[in-house]
Formats: sequence, C-alpha cells, structure tokens
Amino acid sequence: MRTKLRNLNTGKVVDNTFNAGVKIEPVRIETREYQFLYKDESGFHFMNMENFEQIMIQEVAINAPYFLKPELICQITFHAEEERVLGCELPPYVEAEITYTEPGIKGDTATNTMKPATTDTGVEVRVPLFINTGDWIKVDTRSKEYSERLKK
Repeated sequence: MRTKLRNLNTGKVVDNTFNAGVKIEPVRIETREYQFLYKDESGFHFMNMENFEQIMIQEVAINAPYFLKPELICQITFHAEEERVLGCELPPYVEAEITYTEPGIKGDTATNTMKPATTDTGVEVRVPLFINTGDWIKVDTRSKEYSERLKK
C-alpha cells in the first residue's frame, strides 16, 4: 500500500510503502477555535473561546503569523493525548486596511495592473490601481494575495 504521510511535528510530507498486514498506531488530533489576544517576546497568546484558557504558541507553528490581529478566530490543532499544539491555521481570508499605497492615476484603467500596498499589520500585498489608502480589502492568507475590496 503506497501512502503519503505527514509528520505532525514538522509538517513534512513523505511517501511510504506499507506491506500487507502491517499495524499502524493511530494518533488522535483535535481542532479547536481560539481567539488571538496579543504577541510578546515569548510568543503569540491565544484564548480558548469555550473555557477562556490561554495558551502561548511559537511563530513557527502558525501558517500566516503576519496577518494576526487581536480578536481574530483561528483553528488550533492539538495532539489529543499529549495536549500539545501541532499547528495554527488562520481563516482562509482576513480583512485588512490599507495604511499606505501610491495613489492611482485618474484614467489609468489597464487591466490586471497591480501596485504594492501596505496593510495595517505591516504586510505588503499587490492590489489593483483603484485601491487607495484607507480602503479595506480581503486578503488570502494562504497566498498573501488580494481578493476583493470591501465596503466599510
């Protein structure tokens, strides 16, 4: 049996072949919703939305730490038996305010032309020419790409 296995500690995916009759030890993992609170020198702090328990996670375990803002709800994966954090996933899309971008030139409507813009979390994304400072946009956290402009 040919399989692809993911190491829960490192996230690496490896190909593996098992012979017939091989027993595999199952590992139980759980995903829970946590709210991001703040970041300090020790790491990123999250709160469980059900029992208000707080945990601290290192940056390497978070898929897109540069998009974290207070009160953002994230999915944290735990090794159920050891209660150890395996990873933290942000929502697929987050809302961000543009804090700086060059102004668009009136009448410049070239299709698919993008310009750099800085968001309120300090991340630089490429946005269409019609986006201005102060606009709100939706950004894909997996690819760091502009998705759409929001009405606020």
